[in-house]
Amino acid sequence: MVHEETAEDTFFRELGGACAELRQAFARHVGMSPHRVQLLIRLRRDGETSHSELRRTLGIDGASVTRLVKEFEAEGLVSRRLDPADNRYTLSALTPAGQRCAADLDRSHQAYQERLLDGVPPHQRDLVLDALRRVRANMTEQESR
Repeated sequence: MVHEETAEDTFFRELGGACAELRQAFARHVGMSPHRVQLLIRLRRDGETSHSELRRTLGIDGASVTRLVKEFEAEGLVSRRLDPADNRYTLSALTPAGQRCAADLDRSHQAYQERLLDGVPPHQRDLVLDALRRVRANMTEQESR
């Protein structure tokens, strides 16, 4: 028996597909992996950050975080040090060159987003944002039951 797609199925398929494509598209646009982009932007926004926090916020395993940080360190974009409060943890921060690189990435990302939203009027953006907020609130409510 063939199952017809419901309106809900279509909504979440399109939403999931758009999110996945967006993450990949900008990374391709700048010629970096999505995780490299996310790590640089995260360090720019949060400042010095532990590897365990990077692992949690980026949703990747610890070995991948360490590999990425070491790559950036070799490129002169990131520095690492042991956490003075607890030497079991490693902290990473952007170097001045890393700050410049991440700032360029941020500017490029902003321009890229503006191009993607070209032709989408503000009221339609607001409708989408309202719907997404409602879905997230419903999800939180469902998880707390």
